Amino acid sequence: MTTLAPHADHDRQIAAWLTLCAAVIFGMIILGGVTRLTNSGLSMVEWRPLMGVVPPMSEAAWLEVFEKYKQFPEYQKINKGMSLDGFKEIFMYEYLHRVLGRIIGVLFFFPMVYFALKKKVKPGLMPKLWALFVLGGCQGLLGWFMVKSGLVDRPDVSQYRLTAHFGLAVIIYGYMLWLIFDLVFPKGGAVGAVASLQRWGLGLVALVYLMMLSGGLVAGTNAGFAYNTWPLMGTSFIPPGLYSYDPVWLSAFEDITTIQFNHRMFAYLLVGLVGLYSFKLLRNAGAGRARLAALLLLAALVLQAVLGIATLLLHVPVSLGAAHQGGAVLLLSAAIFSAHSLKPR
Repeated sequence: MTTLAPHADHDRQIAAWLTLCAAVIFGMIILGGVTRLTNSGLSMVEWRPLMGVVPPMSEAAWLEVFEKYKQFPEYQKINKGMSLDGFKEIFMYEYLHRVLGRIIGVLFFFPMVYFALKKKVKPGLMPKLWALFVLGGCQGLLGWFMVKSGLVDRPDVSQYRLTAHFGLAVIIYGYMLWLIFDLVFPKGGAVGAVASLQRWGLGLVALVYLMMLSGGLVAGTNAGFAYNTWPLMGTSFIPPGLYSYDPVWLSAFEDITTIQFNHRMFAYLLVGLVGLYSFKLLRNAGAGRARLAALLLLAALVLQAVLGIATLLLHVPVSLGAAHQGGAVLLLSAAIFSAHSLKPR
């Protein structure tokens, strides 16, 4: 009869809790995409970490919040004449986004304290949980820092701050996912030639992350509306005006043609590398976790490519845009699972 290691049962409990947190963060990332796509992010012009949980509860309260919104550039330059009902619609997206962020903080902090007090956290894990909590607090501050950039002269948030906000959310999610896999598969599992592919797997995780950041720049500059054709950009594969800014490197961050082109190139590079990587895994992995990871990675890549092309050709509808953002998180999840499955036994 086998007996569980002292922390095995506790590890499963903590893994289940972190999985719930990761699922909610996944939903938060998608809701953030919807908020961006519906231009709702600047509807709440105040940052009230505590009292901001309570929405306007009366017609007078709604009118007061609406009057504050009218003092800022988005209303004055874009939404002039908007009705109160129209304001309520965009307000609720941003409100739900902020409230969900607070819920995630509560969902993470109190169970973490409980597990720590009950001494259920194995040695070495507690600092990593605290790191996640601190990163979550930084994410809230970065979110407000992003919103502030759209409350000055230009009625749109900075693409740099939006990409940083999105990128930090992805880091929190990805790190949490890695800890979950550490708890569920503590002994690793790869041997021989398969284990030697782990560096490649980690490299793909980094490449997927960079592609997601490039997608953040696409969203932040509305570059997805620049060329709604595929596989060509307009009438050519390499569009005119590419990297035309001075200095040249600035084009990668501010020129919508270059930004969309770079995002496409990331996608093509990933298709090639993931295909080759998965082929090597399937050829050498046998029937273990690594083989399952390769199949999931391929499936996630195909899904994301289809969503990306459809989003582009249909001029970025909200539903497909949000699905494309969610697909990127699924692709990252599959890449992390794949890299983790190659940890040496």
